[in-house]
Amino acid sequence: MTRIEPLFDRYAESHRHPANKAIHWICVPLITWSVLVALWALAPAAAIALVFAAMIFYAWMSWPLALGMLLVTAFMLAPLPFVSSRAVLAGLAAAVFVAAWAGQFVGHHIEGRKPSFVDDLKFLLVGPAWLLAFVYRRLGIAY
Repeated sequence: MTRIEPLFDRYAESHRHPANKAIHWICVPLITWSVLVALWALAPAAAIALVFAAMIFYAWMSWPLALGMLLVTAFMLAPLPFVSSRAVLAGLAAAVFVAAWAGQFVGHHIEGRKPSFVDDLKFLLVGPAWLLAFVYRRLGIAY
């Protein structure tokens, strides 16, 4: 068992309802994207620093998941240097962030359980990896 499995198990406790899971498949990537974009718009170095810190956490938990999260993050960041208006990026990121969090809270209302990060902030990083782990299992990739 990897270090991340116990975290996935705890995360899954408040993500059992099919509607909540479906909402998470949409909203968790959007929140991740919006945070990266907002940081990039404010200071690209801050976005890179956040990615670096997150990758240390993921690598400590699971090297294969860290690699996957790095690829997902790179995909999210790749177009940003080509956008000329940081103000547009910041506005778009803010709108997506608010809408995606609204979706998350709807999902947790349906679930009848509070979001995992309320008890432990590291679950803000666990959520995206939890989704990626589903993809890995589907593809037969060990993590």
